[in-house]
Amino acid sequence: MKHNLNLSISQNAAFADHEEVVFCDDPNTGLRAIIAVHDTTLGPALGGTRMWPYESDAAALRDVLRLSYGMTLKNALAGVLYGGGKAVIIGDPKRDKTPELLTSFAHYLNRFGGRFITGEDVGMRVADADIIARVTPHIRGTSSGHAGDPSPFTAYGVYCGLLAAAEHKYCSLGIEGMSVSVQGLGAVGMALCQYLHDAGAELFVSDIRIEAVREAQDRFGACPVSPEDSHRVAADIYAPCALGGGLNAQTIPDLTARVVAGSANNQLRSAHDGDLLQRSGILYAPDYVINAGGVISIAHDKHGYDPARLRAHVAGIGDTLREIFVRSEKTGRPTSRIADELALARIAPPHDRHFAA
Repeated sequence: MKHNLNLSISQNAAFADHEEVVFCDDPNTGLRAIIAVHDTTLGPALGGTRMWPYESDAAALRDVLRLSYGMTLKNALAGVLYGGGKAVIIGDPKRDKTPELLTSFAHYLNRFGGRFITGEDVGMRVADADIIARVTPHIRGTSSGHAGDPSPFTAYGVYCGLLAAAEHKYCSLGIEGMSVSVQGLGAVGMALCQYLHDAGAELFVSDIRIEAVREAQDRFGACPVSPEDSHRVAADIYAPCALGGGLNAQTIPDLTARVVAGSANNQLRSAHDGDLLQRSGILYAPDYVINAGGVISIAHDKHGYDPARLRAHVAGIGDTLREIFVRSEKTGRPTSRIADELALARIAPPHDRHFAA
């Protein structure tokens, strides 16, 4: 890959003792990608592939390092025997994605020999996974798989986790009559809206795509708001389902919701933002815990697949969050830090790994 990274990877602020980071560069197809394997203690690294037009190579590297570290924690708390890894393809998925580019990426996956298994993430679809699967067996979530598209399972897990958060914060056994601001109406966000609508919640929705907002208005009677104001809406629950970094020192003081529970990865711009949420009296459902439904579905997508068992496993996300909420309440410590400790404790041998703010 042609890049402008003067610092070594190990000196990057987001580096967390990653086992392997590979830069992929294929001028013939235009492929520019980074594959990061963070930890394989529990098993092969498992994490999605994201395609995004990053503003710089440095931004792409930081994102893949943070995401792969998060996958280690996510998989540990999700109770799947996989480690953590992630891949990012630098480019606009609407303009730059081609079968040739995806095929080239698949050849790079093969170089890992099964140490890294991937699936769809932002900017990738089931059809893309099918193309990659022609070249490598190290991809899940294809149309020929048992579980298929992982996004519906991500949405269901977020819904179960959101219910657990509402129960803990508001002493409510349901969300009928509550208001939820959903930021981001991709496959997961829209599916989450369906669950919330069916449960009787009032919806505020935002997305950079006006057609998605109109669809939510038509289907759910949702009230549209601008993406910039989604966190300021006077709602009971804020569900960030777009890109990460939206919870930070600038936005947290503007939050009116007392619960944050959404599917976006790396919602906290830094670890300190979890502390700020705690001090502000806001219950935060740690992102890599609540959005683990997709990776759980990928882990189940193999011989012996049982849809009922898979759904029950995803529903267990709510129980994991309840444990985190109770521990946080008893200790007065942020849910984000409780989740990190629980996840790292499940990885043997014990690791002294700390996320770089």
